[in-house]
Formats: sequence, structure tokens, C-alpha cells
Amino acid sequence: MTDIHAATATAAAVPEVTELPPRTRIGLRVRAGGRDELGAALGVDLPARIGDRARGPAGYEALCLRPDEWVIDAEDGAAGDILARLADRAAAVPHAATDISDREVAFRIAGPGTLSLLAMGCPRDLGRLEPGRAARTILHGASVVIRREAPDAVRVDVWRSFAPHLRALLDTGLTELRAGL
Repeated sequence: MTDIHAATATAAAVPEVTELPPRTRIGLRVRAGGRDELGAALGVDLPARIGDRARGPAGYEALCLRPDEWVIDAEDGAAGDILARLADRAAAVPHAATDISDREVAFRIAGPGTLSLLAMGCPRDLGRLEPGRAARTILHGASVVIRREAPDAVRVDVWRSFAPHLRALLDTGLTELRAGL
């Protein structure tokens, strides 16, 4: 016999998955010696620690993915401004900046059960990822960047070609959580 109270409690622990609107993403590669100057050009400190994020007054967010790699995230349509700011420093600071906005799709997963849903397809213990930090990892076989926004909310960036696959598997996971599996 089904325990109605247990089923209700389980259903309450199901997060919501939402596809987010497009955003500007710039892939930036620069050696450590140029990090501060390019950060100043963008108005945001480029974090030195992998997984750290920083936000500047212009609303740009810099996420450190590797010792020499960042993703600059901003409102949709900001690519021209960001690339122009970086181009102004190209002679003094060799770097590579590429508009990768169309490459990725972002999902927001929020609510109770967020980490349980992610654990179904991610080998990394995301409970150890502190809010405000991010990690590049694998989710259901797709390379993703997971930004921990709050204890029960994340943003998952995935390459556009993998987005339908990932969304289908997240929906399957939601069904399993609703069923108490």
C-alpha cells in the first residue's frame, strides 16, 4: 500500500528545470601576466583560482576554468562591447578572445532535490561545490559547467548539440524523483 505522506514529501523534493534565455559568453585565454590588465579593461577581476567567479560593476561575470582560461558572461548582446574592450589591449597583452555565445545553452535547476537530480548523472560530489563557485564536469556524458547559485539552485551550461539529450535525461530524472525512486 502506498504511503500518501511519503509520496507527498517526495513530490515536494522535485526541483524545477528551466531553459534560460540567451546570454553573451566570451572565451578568453591569456597568460597569468596579462590577467590583471585584461580584467581592468573589462572592469572585473579575472579570478586566479579555478572555479572562482567574479562580477564587475558593468555586470560582466568572469569564471576561471583553467589557469589561463576564463568565460566572460554577460547579458545577451554584450559581445561587441566586451570584444572591443579586449581588442584595445591586444598590442600590449597577447590573448585570444572568442564569442562562444551560440555554442551553449543554459538550464537553471532550482528547488529541493536539485543535488539529487544532478547526482543521477554526475560523478562529482556537487554537495561540496560551494554556492558562488563553479566547476567543469560531466553530466549524463556531456561536458558541462555547473555554477552553484545557491544551496538548492544551479545553472548548467551545456553545448547546444548536447542540450536536447541532457534535457531529456533531466526530465527522466525528474520523473524518477516524483516516483520516489
